[in-house]
Amino acid sequence: MSKVALGFIPETLTVALDNLLPSRKTPEGLATSRKYRQILASITEIGLIEPLSVAPVSEDSRQHLLLDGHIRLIALRELGYTDAPCLIAKDDESYTYNTRINRISTIQEHYMIRRAIDRGVSPSRLAVALGVDISLIHKKATLLDGVCEEATELLKDREFTTNVSRVLRQMKPLRQVECVELMISANNLTTSYADALLAATPADMLIDGKKLKKRAGVTQEQMSRMEREMANVQGQYKLVEQTYGQDVLNMVLARGYLAKLLENKSVARFIKQRRPEVLEQFEVIVETTSLEP
Repeated sequence: MSKVALGFIPETLTVALDNLLPSRKTPEGLATSRKYRQILASITEIGLIEPLSVAPVSEDSRQHLLLDGHIRLIALRELGYTDAPCLIAKDDESYTYNTRINRISTIQEHYMIRRAIDRGVSPSRLAVALGVDISLIHKKATLLDGVCEEATELLKDREFTTNVSRVLRQMKPLRQVECVELMISANNLTTSYADALLAATPADMLIDGKKLKKRAGVTQEQMSRMEREMANVQGQYKLVEQTYGQDVLNMVLARGYLAKLLENKSVARFIKQRRPEVLEQFEVIVETTSLEP
């Protein structure tokens, strides 16, 4: 099996800020923007977390072209830093790295906050550095408490609110995994969807073994009907998910066959004379380039 080549040299290199050459201009009004103030406060409180991304040193200028981290560089200079840790890129520098880097996931953010707290940074300092309420820091720090490893693995590259984990920890591990799989399949990681799945969870799949209290304005009959409908939707969704790949393959093959069939002018003329409505549908299928509506 071929291995994926690393885009960066794994070890960081400390580079003098004077030897970093920005690859783009500083945006107007940056110094007064909220994002810049957050980065400035973060570096002030807990230091630089993410190294700068730079190209290998130029033989002519002896400088590194800065690929990603322009705002951090400006903040470091304002705070009086003279050097910074950098990751040296081995890939082509002709694109902006931010367009190829995924934003940090919720679980990655949790690990960063936990690491900072374990190193002695207080939650209040983190709240100031990130410009958020301290209660949110506590929620992010305890994000995975009560969430099983399998569900955590499924969510590791996703973005979701802390309330989703609050809902999941009320369920037993098997049900947690089942619900996370449904949420990912539906591309819906919202708290409302998690609450709906929780409401449809049998009592024996809940941590305390007790059914949720009836919500105001919802009768027992309505709750039971919602649970049945949710269970039915889950079953249908899983069934569709299992056959989706094969169905798509069949449709692609059918489209190719119909395109070849209609290239035969005699066949096309015969269908048009006998069943024009069928020919019309065949032409729609042949012209289809995407399954998206």
